[in-house]
Amino acid sequence: MDLSTKYLGLTLAHPFMVGASPLADTLDGARRLEDGGASAIVLHSLFEEQVTMESRGEIHHRDPHDAQFAAALAHFPAPNQYALTPAGYLEHIRRLKDAVRLPVMASLNGTSSEAWMRIATEIEQAGADALEINIYDIVSDPGRSAMSIETYLRDLVVELKRVVRVPIALKLSPYYTSLGNFARRLDDAGVNGLILFNRFYQPDINLDTMTIAQMFELSTHAELRLRLLWTTLLHGRVRASIAITGGVGVPDDGVRAVLAGADAVQMVSAVIVKGAEVFSEMRIGLARFMEEREFESVKAMKGLASFASTEDPGTFERANYIRLLHSLPESPNR
Repeated sequence: MDLSTKYLGLTLAHPFMVGASPLADTLDGARRLEDGGASAIVLHSLFEEQVTMESRGEIHHRDPHDAQFAAALAHFPAPNQYALTPAGYLEHIRRLKDAVRLPVMASLNGTSSEAWMRIATEIEQAGADALEINIYDIVSDPGRSAMSIETYLRDLVVELKRVVRVPIALKLSPYYTSLGNFARRLDDAGVNGLILFNRFYQPDINLDTMTIAQMFELSTHAELRLRLLWTTLLHGRVRASIAITGGVGVPDDGVRAVLAGADAVQMVSAVIVKGAEVFSEMRIGLARFMEEREFESVKAMKGLASFASTEDPGTFERANYIRLLHSLPESPNR
């Protein structure tokens, strides 16, 4: 039975890997993940603000020591509060490559491409097997159009592909006007992978202070369905690898992801809750499912539940939507 999968052109022992997080911030942590059965590691992100602050003393083109910008930039961490400096991040990649046998993927997180071309080259030289790009940008300016945002990200992929040879994966949000079209544009630009989806940490309102309160919550199974939907819609329609991140916590979730068409499944919350041993649990659960249904390989089952062979997925989904609404039970109080 072959549990291996291809992701970003790399062969992974199975689909279940570590998503971007502090879980591999130390060599001991990375070794625990490897011993627990992870198939690959994505490192904690290096943030754009770190890079520009170190290289130019600026954040978003503004000097944090300038009184007129001090209030706006005061919420960013001080340089010594980040887990690793840019130089330390590169050194950590080098040391990890000597410490573990797993593919090690770097992550860049920001809102623009400032200084990324140089640091992307240095990440490649440090030995990273791939580079994940996380554009975490809440577009609050009503003057920015959807097309301008998508074109910018498409051009970012083109520029990165010019300067690095390692595979590039883009971590997407689900909020684009036409996600399928945008995915196709990124695919045409040469992106090697699409990661579905970024989790925007949505705030709450503190009733005592009547102010926005930031909340951090681990992902739950409820988040998986949106990821499954878009994986089924994109599988077979783009050349890029597809990874699901968010909502996968038990083996059945992982099986669903593969049947939807995912090449890889990134896990963080489940690892925090259960420990690195969750990867062995996921692998064993996948193998058991394959054995029961006589699948000889992950490749043979991948995408079986997708819309790859459906002529008009939109019409199919619309029909199911109407059927579901008509199946709602009546109120017991009527």
